[in-house]
Amino acid sequence: MSKDSEFLFLPLGGAEEIGMNLNLYGIDDKWLMVDLGVSFGEDRLPGVEVVMPDPSYIEARCKDLLGLVLTHGHEDHLGAVQYLWPRLQCPVYATSFTAALLRSKLSETDFADHISIHEVSLGARFTLGPFDLEFITVTHSIPEPNALAIRTRLGTVLHTGDFKIDSTPLVGDEVDVDALCRVGDEGVLAMVCDSTNVFESGESGSEGALRESLDEIVCDRSGRVALTTFASNLARIETAAWVAIKNDRHPVLVGRSLWRILGVARESGYDKELPDFLSEHDAAHLPPEKVLLICTGSQGEPRGAMARIAQGSHPRVQLESGDLAIFSSKIIPGNERSISRLHNQLVNLGVEIITEKDALVHVSGHPSRDDLARMYNWVRPRVAIPVHGEQRHIAEHAALARSLQIPEAIEVSNGALVRLAPGPVNIIDHVSNGRLAVDGNRVVDVESQFLRERRRLMFNGMVNVVLVLDSNQELASTPSVSSRGVFNGDEKSCSVLLANKVEAAFNLLPKASRNDEGELREVARLAVRREIFAEHKIRPDISVDLVQLKGI
Repeated sequence: MSKDSEFLFLPLGGAEEIGMNLNLYGIDDKWLMVDLGVSFGEDRLPGVEVVMPDPSYIEARCKDLLGLVLTHGHEDHLGAVQYLWPRLQCPVYATSFTAALLRSKLSETDFADHISIHEVSLGARFTLGPFDLEFITVTHSIPEPNALAIRTRLGTVLHTGDFKIDSTPLVGDEVDVDALCRVGDEGVLAMVCDSTNVFESGESGSEGALRESLDEIVCDRSGRVALTTFASNLARIETAAWVAIKNDRHPVLVGRSLWRILGVARESGYDKELPDFLSEHDAAHLPPEKVLLICTGSQGEPRGAMARIAQGSHPRVQLESGDLAIFSSKIIPGNERSISRLHNQLVNLGVEIITEKDALVHVSGHPSRDDLARMYNWVRPRVAIPVHGEQRHIAEHAALARSLQIPEAIEVSNGALVRLAPGPVNIIDHVSNGRLAVDGNRVVDVESQFLRERRRLMFNGMVNVVLVLDSNQELASTPSVSSRGVFNGDEKSCSVLLANKVEAAFNLLPKASRNDEGELREVARLAVRREIFAEHKIRPDISVDLVQLKGI
């Protein structure tokens, strides 16, 4: 049976990590993409702040890609569009808020006028080729989050997107339970479901309850209060503003992305409960007890406002002894080290820190175990396919689904090609997949040669050797050796020792071999490598330059 007569699911991102979502559905030789997001950079990728899935598999089939459907406006679901859309050239479908947010981001690109963005109403049903699609309203931490019902001639999939179950959401509507149950009554082949908080018992908390907790924390403070969260968490921005005003403080936005989300919220009509915010310029003229700073950088991002404040490099905002920093966000797996570093920098300034481990300062936008159980009860799929998590989340989610009497649960990873129908749901192949990194204004493979070289330089240091040869292929001077990040102490004496080792190795080389530049470089490199490893047990990056003097 050919694959064009099968209903397929293929995650290329988001099935081995939290973030970086890219999901593909295929039938009748046509493809649908759901979400195209980014994730944070890693310590092993120096200089890289944004990582995204490699779309090469679908890029090779882009003529059959009918469109990209965005479930909501968080970076891990739409942040890669501005980098990867030129490789896909497909129309984009989103509700009005998500579309407005995407347009704002694309305004910085040179293809903003070429991309076709179709606005779809909340709860709308529309068709793309063999896909009959329906947006179903859920609750999350940003306006207009959607689950997506994907109906085909071979069955229906419910793609939950990011969701939580909050009966008193501060932004947007409640979960459309009637629509979910209606789809469940029709019969759902598989549910592709959010796994972020599968280890959390009970229900995800309500944003309304969080307000009261933050109010209690802030009410008796006399210094500055800085609250950091994700810029796209509009509900949390509104909560922070409410707490500020209730405690006779001015809400201040610190970070360009916060102003962007505020502008999109006002453009889309979601500003009814939002006050006027002060800029960081205005806040500099207010006494500490009159400000509540709402800052970007909750995950320790180097360019985030909190990192610059902690380092003392922010031009207008500072924190000092007696001030309070509230981390109103979850620690995304993989960011522990950068967040810990940020915490320590703030503590060194005398700033008190409160995180979700210390008090109720954050409620998640993702489902805990009881929320997942309710979703499975409404939808009643035959197969559970956990995504939006690391492998440990996916395995735990599959076990939970089985305990809820879901007949089957498939554990997928990025690149796993799943046949949904006909026949039993099964992983039938693994396709090539990988990660791309944004390095300056370039998009490069994370395994590219120059990023590997950058990692080696970061971890091992570098040594450079310069050989100057005369016209007889003899050394015109003693080899020059310099290093960075290799020696702890007397670099000069170490360089002299290495130069002597290189000269001795050169002198042992037959004259006939000295015309071979490759062999010359290798002899010098091996002499340096052996000496350094023998003495220090390290392997720095070693480069050798040859200078040829003519007529001497």
